[in-house]
Amino acid sequence: MFWFTQGLCFLPAFLVIWSSSTFIVAYIIALFRRDVDIIFPYISDTGAYPPESCIFGLMTFISACAGIATIYARYKFVEKLSGDTRVVSPRLNYTALVFGLLSCLGMCIVATFQETVVTCVHDIGALMFFVPGILYIILQSVISYRAFPYGCSMFVCRARLFIAILAALAFFPTAICAYFVKQTTLHRDKDDEDYPYHVASASCEWVCAFSFICFFLTYIDDFKLFTLRVKAKDVE
Repeated sequence: MFWFTQGLCFLPAFLVIWSSSTFIVAYIIALFRRDVDIIFPYISDTGAYPPESCIFGLMTFISACAGIATIYARYKFVEKLSGDTRVVSPRLNYTALVFGLLSCLGMCIVATFQETVVTCVHDIGALMFFVPGILYIILQSVISYRAFPYGCSMFVCRARLFIAILAALAFFPTAICAYFVKQTTLHRDKDDEDYPYHVASASCEWVCAFSFICFFLTYIDDFKLFTLRVKAKDVE
């Protein structure tokens, strides 16, 4: 039996591979078309102009759908675990679900509204992606510790906590330095007054985004342990 056929582990595996490909493919296309600089463009800069904007939008939307499926499956797994052991509060599990779904909604907004077209809506979508996303992985780290030794190992608990802290620490310079970036052009000059802020903000944005991806990577072993089924019932 192949490892990806065990339980639902194909969900986080697909999410990790597809999301990574979304960022990398859009960046490579934008780079070859010379739409962005090679050093630390914002992630959204790589999907600002067609054709990369079309590819970025489609792949990001698929990532959001895969994220919704993975987050919901994780919610049901913790719900079952909590029902059997009572180690995790249902309210805590539900709150994490809401934050995760809000983050996926933010991804859809980012994919739909390019930053060069509707900047305000795009920025709101980015905040909806990052802030609830960070809160989601923080809450899931707490849930992992509370559920131990059920579910994942202590090593995975610590890995999730480390990734959550890294994402949270990377978000603050992303947002703060972005406030001081005044130019909106995709090509930057090292002599620009706000260039250091741009580099700090963009590089931390990449760290934050890939922290999310690495966090879902830790779900793979957990998702080997269960599966979900849809039961149909006649309406009386």
